[in-house]
Amino acid sequence: MGSIIDNIKHKVAGVVTKFTGHHPLDPLTPTDIALAVSIVREEKGQLSYNAVTIAEPKKAEVIAWLADPDHAPKPARQAEVVALDKTSALWDGIVDLDSKAIVRWEKLEGVQPLITMENLIETDKVVRADPKVIEQCGIIGIPPSDMHKVYADPWTVGYDERFGNAIRLQQAFMYYRPDPDDCQYAFPLDFCPIVNTETKQVIHIDVPEIRRPLNKIPSNYHPKDIEGDGGYRTDVKPLHVTQPQGVSFSIEGREISWQNFKVHVGFNYREGIVLNNITYNDKGVVRPIFYRLSLAEMVVPYGNPEMWHPRKHAFDLGEYGGGYMTNELSLGCDCLGEIHYLDAFFVNRAGDPMTIKNAVCIHEEDAGILFKHTDFRDNSVIVTRGRKLVISHIFTAANYEYCIYWIFHQDGTIQLEIKLTGILNTYAMAPNEDTKGWGTQVHPGVNAHNHEHLFCLRIDPQIDGHSNTVFQVDATRGDGEVGSQENYHGNAFYAKKTKYTTVAEGIADYDGDTSRTWDIANTNKLHPVSGKPVSYKLVSREVPRLLIKDGGIVSKRAGFAKHAIHVTRYADGQIYPAGRHVPQSSGDPSRGLPEWITANSSESIDNTDIVLWHTFGLVHFPAPEDFPIMPSELISLLLRPRNFFLRNPALDVPPSFCMTPSQVREPGLKKQIVDAADKLSRLAFSGTSRQEVAAACCSDH
Repeated sequence: MGSIIDNIKHKVAGVVTKFTGHHPLDPLTPTDIALAVSIVREEKGQLSYNAVTIAEPKKAEVIAWLADPDHAPKPARQAEVVALDKTSALWDGIVDLDSKAIVRWEKLEGVQPLITMENLIETDKVVRADPKVIEQCGIIGIPPSDMHKVYADPWTVGYDERFGNAIRLQQAFMYYRPDPDDCQYAFPLDFCPIVNTETKQVIHIDVPEIRRPLNKIPSNYHPKDIEGDGGYRTDVKPLHVTQPQGVSFSIEGREISWQNFKVHVGFNYREGIVLNNITYNDKGVVRPIFYRLSLAEMVVPYGNPEMWHPRKHAFDLGEYGGGYMTNELSLGCDCLGEIHYLDAFFVNRAGDPMTIKNAVCIHEEDAGILFKHTDFRDNSVIVTRGRKLVISHIFTAANYEYCIYWIFHQDGTIQLEIKLTGILNTYAMAPNEDTKGWGTQVHPGVNAHNHEHLFCLRIDPQIDGHSNTVFQVDATRGDGEVGSQENYHGNAFYAKKTKYTTVAEGIADYDGDTSRTWDIANTNKLHPVSGKPVSYKLVSREVPRLLIKDGGIVSKRAGFAKHAIHVTRYADGQIYPAGRHVPQSSGDPSRGLPEWITANSSESIDNTDIVLWHTFGLVHFPAPEDFPIMPSELISLLLRPRNFFLRNPALDVPPSFCMTPSQVREPGLKKQIVDAADKLSRLAFSGTSRQEVAAACCSDH
């Protein structure tokens, strides 16, 4: 099977993909997964598999191979294996697929592996059949005959000091669905079972002192309900996105070439999309920009201090896996236009490979005006429309959907855009109950609690090489009072740059008053005109602070979220800022990023191989407009070239329309060009290439 998969040619949307052997950072194929499991099974016997994924080679080995793939040794193909034995003991291992040998096998104590989709589905069934759960349902008016209408959203338990982390637990948020098509989140139940994941037993039920009645009023979003509430809008006309000549990108294996960019697209069960070895061809010189970009972790703490609600603080990547929860995408719905898809391959509990079809969507979109100028003196004009390459995946974390878009722009900018949609996590409330400000009644009897969505972006830069430095950049008023010689009118301001030189110094918060940004610079290379170091600037404005107080359980577990910026020196294996195994961690001792910082606080991060960790996101105070299904809410940040290119790198993008000053002055030519605009527009829509349209637009007459 592997030889077939590794050598097939796959044609989608005009893109020919050639699989000619793996790249060292390629995800494991189904054949790789099956081989890893067979090696472990032969030596270790029957196990339950939690994860089998690529063990990324050491950075130095990959860099050496990338520099000279014909002569440098290719890094070993290895698999990380996380498994549970019959006693529920956790084992962490590395399997070398080339030598077919286990090279590391370690039993771990005091940690729990992530909760898989199989675990979630099982818990949903377990609670429905449990006599104690049936009893609680009866108390609030749901008869035993209706238990098939009861549903659970299982979450890892977070951390509960009553149970600790010796056994693998889930908590089940309970809902009711009177009709098969009802939105269950309109019918939240007021109790919370705790389930032992391994024994599949309900071990405890948290019940409030004052019971809350079951809501009786539905709130739905399916077609039959919309049709019964006035129907759908009738003035929405078709919108078609076409590329008659195909797309402008090419793919070889998992490496994409587009508009001078090259990027390798990895994917794993935890982070989802991982972008590797991003380079830019600057007029024949291939310049490295980033070695690795990924969303490495996220935390969603809820703001209600009552009962079990403090346990609601999901680490959706570290506790469930953004890759595991990835959707199979659909053409025309999730992605629009000429699409290329990549599949994702994982392992199930039995050790069998499984496939998520169309896990990653790759396509181009119109990006609006790239640049434009009209000279007011003569109305000469140039306007160039841009396009963007979008690499995306969407994952569903119980009630929420997270739409992750990595976007490449023609001016060298890389953008990360996240859309949040799906359904609010809801809780039952009594008539006239005071939400105390911790939430909002979004529907009669339905309370949606305040919460944050905080994402941690891991940036492993290679700005013209691997020796980089981070500068904090603050818009700052110039010295001198109004009336002084150096600042008579008080109008002076400048970009104040603060260099981070040690790990301890490389910790910072966002400051909106100074429009704070961060330069990731190569100080060994100066721009020939500005004299400033070549750099990429992190521009991120949606950076709320972690609202959980110091000493709180979330603050201890999610130490990475206490600050917007942390900078560390690169070390192999330091990938996950909340630690390798997140479920039921107590924060004592701290794991992941806080642990690395404490151990290496005096280490230099100046002009060396570094990693920048950035926490960003939003605070969500729910409203009725977010229910029963939430319109997408957008978060975005940019990595922009600064002093990197000699001048605007997008000048060679063919213009959409141009009329030069000399053309304007030529008698009769202006009218000819203006009259030609409609024709040019029709050419563009008829399939004529952008270059041909531009040539027709700007040709001499």
